[in-house]
Amino acid sequence: MKIRFGFVSNATCLWEASPAKTLTFKRYSTLGTEKGMEKLLDVTRQNIENTLRVLQYNTAHQIEVYRMSSSIVPLATHPEIEWDFITPFKKECKQLGDWATAHKMRISFHPNQFTLFTSPNPEITQNAVKDMEFHYKMLDAMGIADTSFINIHVGGAYGDKESALVRVHDNLKSLPMHIKERMTLENDDKTYTASETLGVCKREGIPLVFDYHHHLANLSDEPLNELLTEVFTTWNQAGAVPKIHISSPKSAGEFRSHADYIDLDFIMPLFKVLKDLGQDADFMIEAKMKDRAMLQLIEDMAKIRGVKRVSGGAIEC
Repeated sequence: MKIRFGFVSNATCLWEASPAKTLTFKRYSTLGTEKGMEKLLDVTRQNIENTLRVLQYNTAHQIEVYRMSSSIVPLATHPEIEWDFITPFKKECKQLGDWATAHKMRISFHPNQFTLFTSPNPEITQNAVKDMEFHYKMLDAMGIADTSFINIHVGGAYGDKESALVRVHDNLKSLPMHIKERMTLENDDKTYTASETLGVCKREGIPLVFDYHHHLANLSDEPLNELLTEVFTTWNQAGAVPKIHISSPKSAGEFRSHADYIDLDFIMPLFKVLKDLGQDADFMIEAKMKDRAMLQLIEDMAKIRGVKRVSGGAIEC
C-alpha cells in the first residue's frame, strides 16, 4: 500500500507566496474600469506566479498531490465583469500545467460551499455551473483538464433532504458532460453523510472524495471498512487512486473545526483499514498549517512499525 500526501493552496514555508491575493468588486469599481482592469491583471499575475513557486516547492519536497486555490483569478465569475482571464495568461497557465505534468503532480480544485446542485433556486444552480466552468477553463488552459478533478459538496438540504437528493440529479443535468466527467463529490460534516453522498456518486458515475474528519462528525451506519470498500469502487473508471481528505479536530468542544496539525492517533483507525484493504490512496491535508502539517504527518507516519518513507511525499507499508 502506498500513500502520497498533498496540501491546500498556500505553502506556509514560502515567503509571500499566497496564490489567493484578492481584489474586491468594490475596490475594482472605485478604481474605474481601466485602472480596475490593470489591478485585476496584476493581482492575477501575482497569484499565478506564486502558484508556480508552490509547484516548484512541491517538486523540491517530492510532493505529488496539490490543490490549487480557487481564488487564483479574482472576480472571475462576477456578473458585472465576466472578463477574459485566459487570453492574457495563456503562456503562464501552460507553464503551470507543463510543470505539473513533467513532475507527475496530481492537481485539483475545490470551489466554495456555494457551488452546489441541491438548490430549488435555478439561479443558484446556474451560478454553480458558471463556477464549475471557470475551474474547468483554468485546468484546460493548463493542459491538464483530462487528468485533474474539481471537488464539491452535495450541498444543502433546504429543510427536506429527501427532496434535495432527488433534485441534485435533475440539477446536475445543467452541467456540461465534459465538466461533470472531471467532478468529484465529498461527504460533509453536517448534512450529507458518506453513505448518502455515495448514493449520489454511484447513480451519477462520480468519484467520491472521502473526508475522514467529516465522516466522524457526521457518521454513516456502515462499518468503516465496508463503507470505504464501496467508496473506492467509485474510482474504478477515474484513472486515479482514491483521494481522502485528512484533518483532525481543533478540540473536543470544536470537533468540526480543523486543528493546526494532524493528530496521528485520530487518523490511525483509517490507516489501519486502508492497510487491511491494501488500498493505495492520496491524502489531501486540510490542517491549518498546510504544508507544515503535511510534512510533520509524513514524519510521524514514517515512524510507525512496518511503514517506510519512499520519497519526500510518500510512504509505503
